[in-house]
Amino acid sequence: MNNEANAKLEEEAIIAMLMMRARALGEKNAEDALSYEAEDSVEFSLAPPLVSNGKDGASLQAWFDTWEGPIGGEVRDAKLTVGEDVAFWSGLTRMTGTKTDGAEVDLWFRQTLGLVKRGGRWLVAHQHASVPFSMDGSTRALVDLQP
Repeated sequence: MNNEANAKLEEEAIIAMLMMRARALGEKNAEDALSYEAEDSVEFSLAPPLVSNGKDGASLQAWFDTWEGPIGGEVRDAKLTVGEDVAFWSGLTRMTGTKTDGAEVDLWFRQTLGLVKRGGRWLVAHQHASVPFSMDGSTRALVDLQP
């Protein structure tokens, strides 16, 4: 198989994995969602702390438990760069749903994923999510921006 055909197969495998992971997150299935992460993953999340290392099913399930019903999502401007055993994905991600306290969530944020191929499987090894903040001195998070 030539390099171009192999690269296309790897890209398709990554996209399939990311879609299955997104479904697990939307359905609030912590065990399934974490099955797409490397054991030594690093996460820079929207929520504290500044960094999380490794899989943490209890914390993910506790966050899922703050949602009523499924968590909706959408992606725009996705870009995927694939190497032999590493890949990078970036895009704008929308999160929607209702929290258990009745608050409605509709948030766009920036997301970057670093992926590694281990044992023939693509896994998320690095996650970074962020929102811009106001540069007017208030440092207010700008959670109302839309693409």
